[in-house]
Amino acid sequence: MPTENGYLLISLDFELFWGVRDVKTKSVYKENLLNVQKVIPRLLELADKYDVKLSFATIGFLFAKNKAELLSFAPSLKPTYQNTIFNPYSYIESFEEEENFKQYHYAPNLIDLINSNKNHEIATHTFSHFYVNETGQTIEQFESDLLAAIAIAKQKDITFKSIVFPRNQINEDYLSVCFKHGITNYRGTENHWMFDTTDTNRLERPSHKMFRLMDAYFNLSGYNTYPLSSIKYIHGVLNIPSSKFFRPYSKPLKVLEPRRINRVKKGLTYAAKHNEIYHMWWHPHNFGANIEENFNNLEAIFKHFMTLKKDYRFNSLTMSELASIVNTK
Repeated sequence: MPTENGYLLISLDFELFWGVRDVKTKSVYKENLLNVQKVIPRLLELADKYDVKLSFATIGFLFAKNKAELLSFAPSLKPTYQNTIFNPYSYIESFEEEENFKQYHYAPNLIDLINSNKNHEIATHTFSHFYVNETGQTIEQFESDLLAAIAIAKQKDITFKSIVFPRNQINEDYLSVCFKHGITNYRGTENHWMFDTTDTNRLERPSHKMFRLMDAYFNLSGYNTYPLSSIKYIHGVLNIPSSKFFRPYSKPLKVLEPRRINRVKKGLTYAAKHNEIYHMWWHPHNFGANIEENFNNLEAIFKHFMTLKKDYRFNSLTMSELASIVNTK
């Protein structure tokens, strides 16, 4: 399955407060969350300027315009996590709907903006930010959750082909459910021990977090690029692994920012020269603070991509577009 050029993929975990609810408060993370309304239009504008494709893996909850609509699509079979902090439904029942809280929980206007652009993909990030490796939940509950995501997206004539699993937790047994309901591909993890998400307790150890932080600045795990021929199906669904989490700008570590950006550029160059795939990902809310610094860094990456496109025919695709290419080989 040879390819004549390499590809840049970018997937974005679009989740707002639902993705950080168990680890942050709205008051602490307010700036990041509310500024997503500014970040996504700028992402679309910048990506279109440099002919870069984006896959927005979107939580189903964000399609709703209010609590009532969200609950009308909620499945009767809900996750039964042993650790109840992971379950969003008790949180939903407890909060009172207030106009100034809507931008923390819903984003139908941004979904419409992405969908109307036509250059990018809207993928699923499950309905409720479902954790497939946490104790207590079941495959039946996951299927109900996925069907709810599919149903609420259908209201906007959106059909999912790609899935990004929350917290990158991947349970291969659940991929048959994805295949059953039309999902062709998912974002896998880097083939390195520090990114293994099967043991969630180990993943959250301070040592693991420190290695992942250091890897953003120093080449500890490699470039994690790969040829098209190495992509494999698992239970009928294509595994399109990640290459690099694009960490946001850090004021405390600003002296290392050139090293971080250069690490990404070197990975892109390696992929372009060797006709391989480089798959970046982050969350829109990561850009909600230090917006100008984050977009300056991203534009530097995109400018480098354009050079590689000219010199090596390096190209940019959505996840579903890449899956389509594999299917035609």
